[in-house]
Amino acid sequence: MNNTFEGIFKGLNVLLTGHTGFKGAWLSTWLIELGARVTGYSLAPPTTPNLFTVCDLENKITHIHGDIRNYEHFHRVVNQTNPDVIIHLAAQPLVLYSYDQPQETFEVNVQGSINVMEAAIQCPSVKAIVMVTTDKVYENREQLEGYRESDRLGGHDPYSASKAMVEIGIDSYRKSFANANNRNIAIASARAGNVIGGGDFSENRLVPDIIKALMKQSPVKVRNPQSVRPWMHVLEPLSGYLWLTKKLLENSNDYSQAWNFAPIDNHPVTCRAIVEKSIEIWGAGSWIDTSSSAALHEMNLLRLNGEKTMNLLGWSPCYSWEQTLEATVDWYKTFYQSPETDMFQFCAEQINAYMTHSKHLNQEWSLVDKISTVGS
Repeated sequence: MNNTFEGIFKGLNVLLTGHTGFKGAWLSTWLIELGARVTGYSLAPPTTPNLFTVCDLENKITHIHGDIRNYEHFHRVVNQTNPDVIIHLAAQPLVLYSYDQPQETFEVNVQGSINVMEAAIQCPSVKAIVMVTTDKVYENREQLEGYRESDRLGGHDPYSASKAMVEIGIDSYRKSFANANNRNIAIASARAGNVIGGGDFSENRLVPDIIKALMKQSPVKVRNPQSVRPWMHVLEPLSGYLWLTKKLLENSNDYSQAWNFAPIDNHPVTCRAIVEKSIEIWGAGSWIDTSSSAALHEMNLLRLNGEKTMNLLGWSPCYSWEQTLEATVDWYKTFYQSPETDMFQFCAEQINAYMTHSKHLNQEWSLVDKISTVGS
């Protein structure tokens, strides 16, 4: 095993919530490759198929079935596993679902996050907590310039509002308890854009909907073709979370803040552009506009400003939106057209390719050798 991320994850005891989800499964894979001892705490995978099962992660980490709303159970797990770091991804992540189930959304996202921090500050082994929220925590004024970490929090839909509330809770715990009772625990929040990549099978998400339609040779239905989002490959924010974790362990006071992980592109990228480029890479397909004035409210324009993260944290994104789609479509083509492929290994290869590209760009966080599978 080499010294990727300066070897800080090798042997590190990491508790990851939401590890059965899309981002959680990718992060579990990366942590395994880095030599971490990974414990996952989550409900069952939310879809069939799902990346967690596809990569056989249940047999590669310590997998614990649990609900973060159950404080007593989660607190017991934290005390039993004695993690060095907790990375919190578990959430109700869908805007449209939050309209249908607002109470559940607030309970999972707000109370669940408070439960995670409360259990963490009670456990002497925990040195750092990375709380993953969303780009949608900002009061959206449909402005062209990207939102900064100092901008006003808010949310129209229950999902966005719940995540803004979580950010307020994180700041309160950081100010009130991070240095209390002779503790020096680092608490940071990470706000990332619309994450896409292979292995996402969720409902009402653009790229999974594109792939499903292309597989069926049906037109892709696009409900908001002109909407703009900060599109990112899943490995972009995950590399940021790992780098942030490293920085928190080295200097808890300087990096216990909120951080935007924004894409590399400075120009707006619409849903229509994402759909048309995906069809081009796939090699066939079409799309139709299904937008409706009667549809539930969703943001039309959302962009993040990543200057603080680039200047103070030393992290920058690597993939353009075109490269992001190429890697994403390649994953799905491999999964559907080459069923004999070991998808855990394929994910590891995509991580290596991403790291190699990052190194070529002289990114501070990636100026290291390529990763290799633990024990190889």
